[in-house]
Formats: sequence, C-alpha cells, structure tokens
Amino acid sequence: MTTNVPGPLYQPAGTAAGLESVRTLVNTALDILQEVSAARLGPVAPGGPEGARAAAGRALAGPLLPEEGGDPAAVLAELIRPYAQWSVDITHPAALARMQPPPADVAVTAELVTAILNQSLHAWESGPFALELDRWVIAQLAELVGYDASEAGGALTPGGSVSNLMAMTMARDTTLAEKTGDYPFAGGLRRLDVQPVVLCPAGVHFSVERAVRLLGLGEEHIITVPVDKDGRMIPEEADRVLTELPADQVAVALVAVAGSTDLGIVDPLPRLAEIARRHGVWLHADAAYGAGALFSPRLRGMLDGLAEADSVTVDLHKFGWAPASSAVLLVRRAETMLSFGLQPTTCLSADDDTCAGFIGLQNTSLQTTRRADALKIAVTMRTLGSKAMGAMVDTCHDLARHAAAWIDAQPRLELGTEPPLTAVLFRYLPGGGLDTDAFNGALRRRVMEEGRALIARTHIADGSGGSRVFLKLMLLNPETTTGQLDAVCEEVLAIATEMEAAALRTPAREAGPAGS
Repeated sequence: MTTNVPGPLYQPAGTAAGLESVRTLVNTALDILQEVSAARLGPVAPGGPEGARAAAGRALAGPLLPEEGGDPAAVLAELIRPYAQWSVDITHPAALARMQPPPADVAVTAELVTAILNQSLHAWESGPFALELDRWVIAQLAELVGYDASEAGGALTPGGSVSNLMAMTMARDTTLAEKTGDYPFAGGLRRLDVQPVVLCPAGVHFSVERAVRLLGLGEEHIITVPVDKDGRMIPEEADRVLTELPADQVAVALVAVAGSTDLGIVDPLPRLAEIARRHGVWLHADAAYGAGALFSPRLRGMLDGLAEADSVTVDLHKFGWAPASSAVLLVRRAETMLSFGLQPTTCLSADDDTCAGFIGLQNTSLQTTRRADALKIAVTMRTLGSKAMGAMVDTCHDLARHAAAWIDAQPRLELGTEPPLTAVLFRYLPGGGLDTDAFNGALRRRVMEEGRALIARTHIADGSGGSRVFLKLMLLNPETTTGQLDAVCEEVLAIATEMEAAALRTPAREAGPAGS
C-alpha cells in the first residue's frame, strides 16, 4: 500500500532548489550566531552545569521525532539559538581550557560543502575525487613529518584516540608477524605462547592505555619506562627493559610522546628509534598536539627524529585551525596497514573492479563509511600557506611565554614550567592552611560557573609518588593580544584572592570539596 503525500517528502541539499534553500537557511543561522555573539559577556554563559541543563530542558521539551514535522527555518532557529548561547565561544580571549582553536573561515565553508555533497571514502562510486584528494593530502602530510611519500601511507581519522588505537593495532600485528611468523587475525592472541607488552613513559596519553585494553593485551602488560627530571623517557632505560624482557614476553610497541598536552614533553626520538629498530619493536610517536611545531621554523627542531617513527599521530583540529575532526595517522610503510585490509573480497572490493582502478579506502581504516575530511584540511593549508601557519604557531608560543612570565612575577602564583609549546601550567598558593589542590579545583569551577573564563586542570607528578593539581591555559588563538591575556590572568588572580579571603573568614576554612 502506497501512502499519498502531496509534494516532495523533503528537500535534498544538493539540487538547484536545495542549494538555494541551504543559502537561505545558512543566512538564518548566521544571523542568529551574530545576535548571540553580540550579546555575549564572556566565553561561556554563566550558570554552570545546572544552567546548561535548564537551557537544554527548555529547548528540548518536545519529541525528537514528532508526528508532523516543522518549518525548516523555525526548527533550525529553535535549536541553533540555545545551542549557540550555551556553546563555548572559542574566539574569546578567555576561552583557554581546551585544544579547540577558532577554525579558519575558509575551513568552515569547506565543511559545509563536504556536508552538502556527502561523499564517502569506502568505495570509488561513493566519492571519486574525494578519494584522490584524501590520498594526496596523506602524501603531503607524510612529507611534512619527513616520510618518503612514495613509501608512506596513512588515514584520516575521527581524532587522536582513534589514530593511537590504529597505531597500536598495526604495532601488535606487524611485530607479532615478524617475530612469530603469524598474524593474530584468525587465531587471536590465545594461540600465542608469548605475552605481548607495550612500553611507554608515564606521561603518555590515556588513549594508548585504552587501546592496549581494547586490543586484548591488557593494561597490566603496559611497562612504564622511567623518565628524567624533565619528564622525558630515558632511552637507556627503554633499552634495559627491552633487553631484560623474560622469554615469555614480547614487546610489540614502544610509544613515544612528541609534545605532551600539559608540559610539552618530547621524548628523545632519534635515540628511541635506534633502540626500537635494534630490538625489532614498532615505534609510535603521539604528536597529536606537538605536530604543530612542524609549521614553525623556530620550533621544528623539537621534533627531530619524528620521521624515524613507524607511525605518527597528528591532529590538525588542534594546531591546524581546521574544524574537528581533522586528524590523521601516518605510517612510514604503507604495507603495514594490512591490519585493516586482510579480508576476503566483498561488495566493496571485487577483484576485477580493483584491477580496473575502482578502489576505495575501506582497507585503510577502522571505519567503512568515512566523510571526506581532506577537503577542509587542503583548503585551510592552501589558503594560509606555510609562512602564515608558522607565524600563527609562533604567536601562540609567544603568548604562552608572555603568560608564563606574568604568572612567574606574581608571588601568590606558582608557574609549573616554562612552556615549550602553548600550554601554561600554574596554580594559586593560598595561605592559612588551606588545601592547595582543593582550592585550585574550586577556583577553576568558580570562574567557569560565572562565565568569566574557561581554564583546564591537570595533575602533575610531585617527585614523591604523588601529584599536585595545576591549572592550565591553552593558547591556540593567534588573534588574542597580550593585553587581553593579561586581563584574563588578572581576573583569575582577583577571584582567587577573593575566594581565599572568604575561606579564611569561615570557621571550616575550606576552599571547596576535599577531593582534588
């Protein structure tokens, strides 16, 4: 039985009429964004989590799928306005919490085009030019990290965590195949008579631990390599651990940090690469954040040896001014991506189609359907150029050093360390026996709840087996001025001083919850 519905069921975006409709709807959306932006008083609306939940409750009172649909412009306005009002304004100079740079205007436009055309990378007939663009961007980025583009490979991913998972998958499979003569695809790990282990420093990103768990290796089989006083992995210790591994263990990966998100740590990559080669272990470099240094002639030397890694994680939605997700996993040898390609012929990979050149990228990723993220990356980098991107990175680095100098000059603030990249760690030192960790946690919540500033927090090892809470400023907006940054720092210091005075007046003399 066919239901008779007058007129079209919906308006496809890519038709002539659809493109005009998109133009009108985009203008409606932009008008709302302009209105919201003009009314803003800070980087986020005041009210904290309760305020955000209340706003969502009002906007989302109706069902997701009503029986009768609504007018597109009205529905768009109903949701876009509260969404924008309670979004973080990442262009605001006080939005300093996370690695979310304001994306370039041209990148956002490319994102719109990507959505309208809705290409996919899993099969040739899903996106012929998108496939070629993706391969070209991978080759260009491989050259950026120092790989031979004719031998390298890679994949654009949803983010650094997925890139690290893919890298650990290839490390496990490639190393075990080389050392045992068998890929673990069919029989799994239980048929092995050895236990795979992964080596990494204490400061490695948590996504590596998650990847090891998901791959069935087990978190207890992560071996933490000692670090020096600056937090860098000690190569001699990595060599010792690999040399002294018992016969029933086999190292499949050595994970190096190439720009940690807190301290900007870069492990000694050239030495670690030599050790990894000698022991037949996969070297993965997590440069999700640190890869931004590659754009700067001044900072590029920090990443010497990056090209010696077997795989590298890069996030261009952190230090590339493209919208999320703009992440990539690069590999030194394209053939090591077999982990994602050893499957029988499917409807997406018929042998005769492959021989004729109708080849998708379903064999280079954990994903099958994949959006064409290469377009916004290519458009952004070609528009900005290497000189501008280098200057943008250097400006953010200069801002971080300026903030660090300001903090270091304040007697009630403690600077974590001089920033190698763009993260600045600090904390307020309250008096009167107040708990420093709890105080700084409460300070961060206070400035965010009031919509005054957005700052991050982290735990830094204190050298005695414990850790201390530090607050963090992440400078990724090169349009921020030193004057604006000074004003943010002064406001945070003033709030801290006010909180301290109030806490010392109360009988309990507590700044906030006991937990840090």
